[in-house]
Amino acid sequence: MPATYRAFADRRMAGRRLAHRIGRPDWPDPVVLGLARGGVPVAAEVACEFGAPLDVAVSRKIGAPWHPEFGVGAVTADGPPYYDTYTMRKLGLSPADLARTCEAERAEARRRLRRYHGDRAPVATRGRDVLLVDDGLATGVTATAALRALRRTEPRRLMFATPVCAVRAPELLRDEADDVRCLIEPEQFRAVGHWYEDFSQTSDEEVVSLLDAAVRGFDDRRTW
Repeated sequence: MPATYRAFADRRMAGRRLAHRIGRPDWPDPVVLGLARGGVPVAAEVACEFGAPLDVAVSRKIGAPWHPEFGVGAVTADGPPYYDTYTMRKLGLSPADLARTCEAERAEARRRLRRYHGDRAPVATRGRDVLLVDDGLATGVTATAALRALRRTEPRRLMFATPVCAVRAPELLRDEADDVRCLIEPEQFRAVGHWYEDFSQTSDEEVVSLLDAAVRGFDDRRTW
């Protein structure tokens, strides 16, 4: 596969292709959640195609002390953090070593949820078929934390879907979700952004705009 190859023009195109691949599920009461921030534009397209409500999930990466971008765990607004025990053991880290980082990321997760929901209550997930969507899957730490948080809300079914993932990455989530779908699983994965022509950062404002559009029923895609 050429180094210049890009599978998706942008997140919205990826979302449309993902929805087409999954096919509209025969679920009585589905809800689609995008993993903030980059997963929300993908999820918005899926929710629109499925005729399902859209909401947002927030999971914050917990980075190694000497390399914050290297995620060894993740945390959501509530509940216990998730740590990759193999990586933690290999690096000689314990949860206590990351306690301050964990609480800082939890506070940020709560801030983002307040920003995204505003005066709206979160979409109910208890007893419903829930699809969590992200723009890509690499280590799986943020997806795992988000799925565990959603599982605690007692959905009827919990599924994870993404346009692109690292080789064998879906296996990391098999115990967390009832089903895991990935459009492409390239051998030379490199990074999620490598597979998008436009992988510009999704802003908080865009997340809020997409959620607002979903409440209006996606009446006019030109406003997204």
